[in-house]
Amino acid sequence: MVRGTTRLKLYVGLGVAAGVAARLSGIDLRWSVGIGVLLPLLLAATPTFLIGLLRGASTPASRERPGATQQAMSGTEFEDFVARIARGSGAPVIMTPLTGDWGVDLIVGRRPNRLAVQCKRQSRPVGTSAVQEVVAGAPMQDCTQTMVVTNNDFTPAARRLAELHGCVLVGGEELTRLGSTIRRLVAPNE
Repeated sequence: MVRGTTRLKLYVGLGVAAGVAARLSGIDLRWSVGIGVLLPLLLAATPTFLIGLLRGASTPASRERPGATQQAMSGTEFEDFVARIARGSGAPVIMTPLTGDWGVDLIVGRRPNRLAVQCKRQSRPVGTSAVQEVVAGAPMQDCTQTMVVTNNDFTPAARRLAELHGCVLVGGEELTRLGSTIRRLVAPNE
């Protein structure tokens, strides 16, 4: 407490000195009082502002770390997030029920180009089970294409299995391109 009181006295003293110096140098009385009041406020705010500025400059924004925002979401919130992106790409989206969905969380697009999407918000890389579920569930939901979306990454085995079945994997930094990937997959064949 003594340290804060000492700092306050120093700021007030500097403010009074600056106001008196301004008045003695011929500045109008109102301006001199304004300088005397504003200088302590600026001095008090400067350390906090500089610390915040430096901290903000060193912290990447969520757009610089695509998976960072999704880390804080629940699984259902992540599904909603992916559904919003899919709707934003102009495709109709059906959210399947939480149970009995055959491993498909979202159905995106129109027949015959419907896309079955499995959403996995996880703190570790997604394995083969997600690919197996969506590949097996796609025909049950009348979908011709499959995709697994995660906030993280995929294991090498999951990548191999997805490649074998033509399942599109979107994760981590690729989330920024999810909308364009969905548009490409559900576009009508012309």
